[in-house]
Amino acid sequence: MDTTPTNRNSFEGSRTSLNYFFTVITLFLIAFSSSGQQTQSDSYTRYQLLEPSKGNFRIIYDVSATTAATTYYWNTLRKGSEHKVHSVWDAFSGETLNWKIVDGKTAKENGHGNADDDGEYLQIQLARPVPSNGESRIRIDKTYSDTNSYFEENGNIVFSRSLGIKRNSIILPAGYEVTHCNYPSQVQLTSEGHVKLSFMNDGPQAVPLEIRAKPLPENTSIKNPSENNYKFDNSGSGRNKSNVRLGWEFDERAFQNREIVYFLQQPETHSFKLYHDYTETRTGMDRYLNIVRAGSKASDPSAILLDTGEALKVETLKGAEITEKGIDIGGPITDESEVIAIWYDPLKEGESKRLRITETYTDPNRYVLHEDELVWDRSFGRNRNVVILPPGWFLTTNSIPAVIDQTQDGLTALNFINGRPDNIDVFIKAQRK
Repeated sequence: MDTTPTNRNSFEGSRTSLNYFFTVITLFLIAFSSSGQQTQSDSYTRYQLLEPSKGNFRIIYDVSATTAATTYYWNTLRKGSEHKVHSVWDAFSGETLNWKIVDGKTAKENGHGNADDDGEYLQIQLARPVPSNGESRIRIDKTYSDTNSYFEENGNIVFSRSLGIKRNSIILPAGYEVTHCNYPSQVQLTSEGHVKLSFMNDGPQAVPLEIRAKPLPENTSIKNPSENNYKFDNSGSGRNKSNVRLGWEFDERAFQNREIVYFLQQPETHSFKLYHDYTETRTGMDRYLNIVRAGSKASDPSAILLDTGEALKVETLKGAEITEKGIDIGGPITDESEVIAIWYDPLKEGESKRLRITETYTDPNRYVLHEDELVWDRSFGRNRNVVILPPGWFLTTNSIPAVIDQTQDGLTALNFINGRPDNIDVFIKAQRK
């Protein structure tokens, strides 16, 4: 994995808004735009620890501005830290954006309704007004100097910082091993041989993160990840659990930016509406393929480009139609095979596109009414999933821990955050009110 801070193509981009239905408070720092407050989503931060004696660390911050029609985004510059902004760019086009540092009063005058008068902000001119049904994705590259957060102690280094963003990674300097981390985290080697820790915060509070590391012996030889490592199939079909997974490498879970929201219909119908968001970064790619699970039936598919609000061309292809289009579904194509294909202009180098795909599924095997109880039993592969119960039902059973909330319409919403590189089998039951 490329860990160069300024490599724009090494990241995917960012957002979720649950429209007028509800706000997922544990994932997104969102306020009501009607009060002039800034709204945003899909925040992800990467900290690259630099020279410890100076307390320097570089920050790459991905965020989506979601306040409709706004032309600015304000990034709060933390008090007590010296900062240097290197660049800001638009994730959709790859173009650099204009920015300047302003005080809180200026930010408030320019439209940031919840700015602190005593605060300091990076004011960014967006490439285009935020569409009413979309978002504006940006990346900020800056360096902080903060000896209260990052310092040396008895020959070791300490990174101790309160992190309010829900998805984070921290990369140690070269030649250091991690000895302590107080929050459950994944650990990986970057392609340059740096130790990286990453995590997803599934709670309502900021994480008081503390990482400690010490220098490796000078003669230590680090074996970097191989380009030939295989990736484990999360469904479980690609793994023989009786053998060790030699050479297995996994993608950083916190950085993955696919998400899905299920709106359950009445259980007699076995149907649920959903939308899922996906960011494409591969140069030349012109399609997104959604392979319908066996036993499910998809209907009413549609898609938009969240970066512009543009509606995209969508086709439902079955059996021989898939073959005629030259589409590879990663396995044999049968008469029962079904694919939702979304088409868009091929990506140019440096660009990325954020798609929102909406459809209705009918699945009598995994969503049923049994003895007058709603039963949902489905496997989730994405790291962020939301299930919203239909009107007239209250939650009685949930097997996988979830954050529970209410939509603006008073419906029960379960927010599942899975920071592990495997699927979760979600089992939900509900009864009529």
